[in-house]
Amino acid sequence: MYKACIVAKGFRQEYGVDFDEVFSPVVKMTTLRFLLGVVALEDLELLQLDVKTAFLHGDLDEEIYMEQPQGFASPGREHLVCRLCKSLYSLKQAPRQWYRTFDEFVQSLGFLRSDEDHCLYSKDAPDGSPIYLILYVDDMLLSDRHTGEFAEL
Repeated sequence: MYKACIVAKGFRQEYGVDFDEVFSPVVKMTTLRFLLGVVALEDLELLQLDVKTAFLHGDLDEEIYMEQPQGFASPGREHLVCRLCKSLYSLKQAPRQWYRTFDEFVQSLGFLRSDEDHCLYSKDAPDGSPIYLILYVDDMLLSDRHTGEFAEL
């Protein structure tokens, strides 16, 4: 089985022209230690998740064009370019756009973002027990007293 991935030439991007800000959501090590300690102390369940194609979910704020992928152009249209509406892997702003999309979605589920670490979210389960969510780029840790609560998210 063969797999393919369209990747932009992010190394050719120029600050102030193709992007203005970069950010990659990485949880602080002290926050991770805190969560693992709480999980052990309170006997919580812990679930690890990986978001496939995470960087493809962010909307772009800038106008970015790329050459057509090899084999994509129709005869007589080889000179055309593609305007990107969504981010692609290797774009400098892809992790930041993913985080903005993720943050908005998670907060819409009722999670509160920590002021100390923007990669830590929490909310109360219906039974009053805490649910914690930690983000590390495109990986997540979810902790809860009962794994059944995860299905309701």
